[in-house]
Amino acid sequence: MLGGLVGLVVLSVIAGIVVVAPLTPVLAISGHAASRAVSLFDGMPSYLEIDRLMLPTTIYARDPATGADVELTSFYDQNRVPVTFDQIAPIMYDAILASEDPRYYQHGGVDLLGTTRAFLTNAQGGTVQGGSSISQQYVKNVLVQRCERDAVETETQSRDEVLQACWLNATRASGVEGYQRKLQEIRYAVQIEQEYSKNDILLGYLNIANFGGTTYGIEAAARYYFSATAATLTLGQAATLAGVVQNPNTFRIDRKTGSIIAADGSAYNNAADGTVDDVTPGTLEGLDNLLADGTITAEQYLAAGDAYSATKGRQLYVLDRMHEDGQITDEQYVAAAIEPIVPKIQPALTGCAATSAPFFCQYVVNTVRSDPDYAAAFGGTSAERQQSLTREGLNIYTTLDWRLQTASQDAMRRNAPESVPGMAFGSASISIEAGTGRILAISQNNRFTEDADLAATDPVYTSLVYAGDAVHGVSGGFETGSTFKLFTLVDWLEKGRSLFEPVDGSLRVIPRLQDRCDGTWINRENHVVRNFSNVPGYTGTPMQFTAQSLNSGFLGMAERLDLCDIEEVATRMGVTRGSGAPVDIDGAAAIIGTNEIAPVAMAGAFATVANNGAYCIPRAIERVVNADGDELPVPGDRCSQAISPEVAAATAFALQGVMVPGGTGSAGNPNDGTPMLGKTGTHEQIQTWLVESSTRVTTAVWAGNAIGKGDVFRAWHNGRALSTIRLPIAREIQGVANQLYPGGPFPPPPAELVGRGPGPS
Repeated sequence: MLGGLVGLVVLSVIAGIVVVAPLTPVLAISGHAASRAVSLFDGMPSYLEIDRLMLPTTIYARDPATGADVELTSFYDQNRVPVTFDQIAPIMYDAILASEDPRYYQHGGVDLLGTTRAFLTNAQGGTVQGGSSISQQYVKNVLVQRCERDAVETETQSRDEVLQACWLNATRASGVEGYQRKLQEIRYAVQIEQEYSKNDILLGYLNIANFGGTTYGIEAAARYYFSATAATLTLGQAATLAGVVQNPNTFRIDRKTGSIIAADGSAYNNAADGTVDDVTPGTLEGLDNLLADGTITAEQYLAAGDAYSATKGRQLYVLDRMHEDGQITDEQYVAAAIEPIVPKIQPALTGCAATSAPFFCQYVVNTVRSDPDYAAAFGGTSAERQQSLTREGLNIYTTLDWRLQTASQDAMRRNAPESVPGMAFGSASISIEAGTGRILAISQNNRFTEDADLAATDPVYTSLVYAGDAVHGVSGGFETGSTFKLFTLVDWLEKGRSLFEPVDGSLRVIPRLQDRCDGTWINRENHVVRNFSNVPGYTGTPMQFTAQSLNSGFLGMAERLDLCDIEEVATRMGVTRGSGAPVDIDGAAAIIGTNEIAPVAMAGAFATVANNGAYCIPRAIERVVNADGDELPVPGDRCSQAISPEVAAATAFALQGVMVPGGTGSAGNPNDGTPMLGKTGTHEQIQTWLVESSTRVTTAVWAGNAIGKGDVFRAWHNGRALSTIRLPIAREIQGVANQLYPGGPFPPPPAELVGRGPGPS
């Protein structure tokens, strides 16, 4: 107690100096206590830099009909919408000042009476709280936000625990620490009063203050609690929000079951049930009328059905202060006092689950978090990336085409089940613009969630984006089956061989395959790779083998090539395994698609063929603008010539045979007059694919086992085997793509690549 009193004396002297000195600069200050006080005060940091507010990052998609960018969702640690001074109703300023700092425009940053009262509480063993001016509260909020902005979890503390420590340190420190905190708060308050106008500080406070949970700032609070704006708040609403800031989570009105938990575990400060039976049994009048005519007391009114009783009590305190200060009339006071608090909760859009394109959204989020090509915009470390996503107020404009996205999701819902008993079934589609790499749509059969426990127990839910790879989807890709034959076909043509050259495609042992990178592959088990449905092999042409997806035919082609060259073709066309590792053709089976590759990579490879051999890196982000309105550096169109236009034309010519009657992908052709190329793929009974493309848009569809080895040929949905749903999904999506992005004819192949070659060798 003695130490506390000594501290009180020192701080009282300082508080007096701080408050009086600006008003009487010629005042002579003397005495040992005063000198020590000034020395202590001067030894503290004197300048507080006002940091940028923590702001939500917002993701947008363009509305093709209007050209306007429409909010898709936002991500935030603090939901905040900064406003200017004239965008806040004057009644809100009156309410906050009446309840928090009625002498705000008269003092120099410190309310001496309130501050002294707080010191006395501390000296008596309490905690330092209350008694702070608006300027001091603003300082406190700036310091809390700075701590929260830099908060990262440690081995011993979760991030939530670190955030809680930030708040406690800035608001509830007791004893000597409490004195020091309060004194530093005073010093900073004096400094900002000298640097900023009263209106600027008041506005800064209302923009930074917490209003419960993750709702920060008066505009976000008005929107969330009352579906209003700060400019349109009524007296009752303003008084409610002014009361909330005193203890934001105690006085919340978004928890119908109560925001305060009593010692016995019961909750109160909850939504009223609308009955008056506990007050006046049998009456039909409402609570408001009963209070107005004096039938019940204010205490009874607050107790009836609860009616957010604690918050109502705090609101009445604010209204009383406003009435005493002459800011509202008797009539306004009575009307607001008897009016019940009726929240109209309007949750802010946040997270990908809140969007109608959740898996595209998550692809964007994963790009922000992990794609190394975007380090210049979002940061080089995971902590910086997370901060960019939730605190920096970035505006991220995406490549999403709502028209195609809607069609893609509709096709997925019509044809793919959300789950299949006994299987971890999944299906995904992705459509990209061939000439730019812009991702136009992503759909998936699952429901999106970031709740790991829910995803672990219910196979309907996931946060994995199956269309993406490990970086963009946290997904490892899937065995591609015969879609991988594309790279053998391209290598065949690059070696100057013809689409109509005879090749021995009979079912036989392939004894060895050349591989200048890893050494010749030897078929030591004399294994014979069979064809789908036990189709017999034959001597034919690559044109025939491609249309009919003949495994033995492509192995005959590979026998004349080098596996290392085929791997190199895949790499040039943008393909890696889903993990990011290079493709590995380690034998005959890999020629027909055992590598696990993401749909986005396969779509990019087929788009290369459609784009005259130029590969464009797929991307979901168009541009990024920071909170100051400056554009940040992000990769745009990144296209390079991966294969020659001549080889691309010949490859397209062969792949068109897949999409016409007699080809394995013909049932996936929209048949709308648009020339189409494509390739089907099946890996055992586990995975199925169709990748198809016009000259403008490429769509890849995968349907199979997200994990495990369930038989998609023996499972059915709506009368169709799961092995066939890739066809209508791709057909429906590509049909809309062809309407929105009309494609033209593919270039004719050069004669030397379609002539009859030398025959088997």
